[in-house]
Amino acid sequence: MTEIQLLNPSTGVAIGTVVGLDLQATDQAIDRASAAFPSWAAVAPGDRARLLRRFADLVDANLEELAQLEVTNSGHTISNARWEAGNVRDLLEFSAGGIERLYGHQIPVPGGIDLTFREPLGVVGIIVPWNFPMPIAAWGFAPALAAGNTVVLKPAEVTPLTAIRLGALALEAGIPEGVFQVLPGQGSIVGARFVSNEKVAKICFTGSTPVGTSIMAGCAPQVKRVTLELGGKSANIVFADSDLERAAATAPYGVFDNAGQDCCARSRILVEERAYERFMELLEPAVNGVVVGDPSLDSTEMGPLITEAHKAKVSSYLDSEAEVAFQGSCPDGPGFWFPPTVLTSTDPRSKVVTEEIFGPVVVVQRFNGEAEALRMANDTPFGLSGSIWTNDLGRAVRVARGVEAGNLSVNSHSSVRYWTPFGGMKQSGIGRELGPDALANFTEVKNVFIATS
Repeated sequence: MTEIQLLNPSTGVAIGTVVGLDLQATDQAIDRASAAFPSWAAVAPGDRARLLRRFADLVDANLEELAQLEVTNSGHTISNARWEAGNVRDLLEFSAGGIERLYGHQIPVPGGIDLTFREPLGVVGIIVPWNFPMPIAAWGFAPALAAGNTVVLKPAEVTPLTAIRLGALALEAGIPEGVFQVLPGQGSIVGARFVSNEKVAKICFTGSTPVGTSIMAGCAPQVKRVTLELGGKSANIVFADSDLERAAATAPYGVFDNAGQDCCARSRILVEERAYERFMELLEPAVNGVVVGDPSLDSTEMGPLITEAHKAKVSSYLDSEAEVAFQGSCPDGPGFWFPPTVLTSTDPRSKVVTEEIFGPVVVVQRFNGEAEALRMANDTPFGLSGSIWTNDLGRAVRVARGVEAGNLSVNSHSSVRYWTPFGGMKQSGIGRELGPDALANFTEVKNVFIATS
């Protein structure tokens, strides 16, 4: 066991410690989950649904506590943190509603009856990142539990507090011991053991593409199921015929939300040449208007970065290669603060154009016409999200079909809802989470033929 010290990103001050599990303790938890699986899978669908709804009710009753934990441990703004806790509640309720609708099929065949069943996988290992500790955890555990699986969940080392509290609320709701366990610890120990332990049937991982590819390789010898939600370098494409005032006013919130620590951040803004100068004139006051500060205040729109080390990584992109067009402001005191920053670049191979910065930094580029916009938007190994701004419906549809990304918005930056599917193309991941098929992604289809002659 190791002791992990936790810091408040807003102040840099220690807020406590948690005990990180070692290999033996991780295996023991997986053993408990494996032992609990048969009885949990056998719980009647209606009863399992009632337990998840009770869990959702307890999340709702403790929503403010969960939100305040996230403010302190992760530096999220209080408005975002309240939404995130509410998202956990809503996803539990949505998943509970799907349990009794996890249908199979009756398929016409000669000489008998053919039926399919959706069977749970077993133990599901969920590895959660530090940027959205609550909702991403629930994207995995809510449908996994609903489908009849047991869950071992590893929160990020630096942001485990809300996951630990959710684990306690699950027990309070009546979910049996061993069915849902939260295992704090290092990724190289706990997360790696999820991959190598043969009792874990599936891994859900959200994080960087390099770590995701190593997890996928580690799962290959066992043909272990994986869902990977990985990096992004998403484009916000602004055509000259769009509502430029609205596009510029909303652009900062498409990339600076959660201090840019978001795989879906629209960290490249592609602006049609003939609208470029006007767009930049409108963008600067919008960036200056982003309220950066104490995340516990309702008025704050952007908080700090997660750690000092991550701040240093983000800062490294502002070197001589990057041209800073303008910056917003941020607090000067203790904490891991970084101002909203707008860069410009004409070099398509510049690292600010090609690499995921994962901070409040956006690069603006020019394009001419739809074909070039698509070429630039797709000139990346990533394909997670993006936005398209135009008042031409035909163009909106053409460009949406042409952009190689799993989640797109037209004239908005909204692309994640718990009742619609979410996931990436190319190196942004494999598989889908959320949406109407979320429970099915935690099952295997079993086909049964019954002879009648």
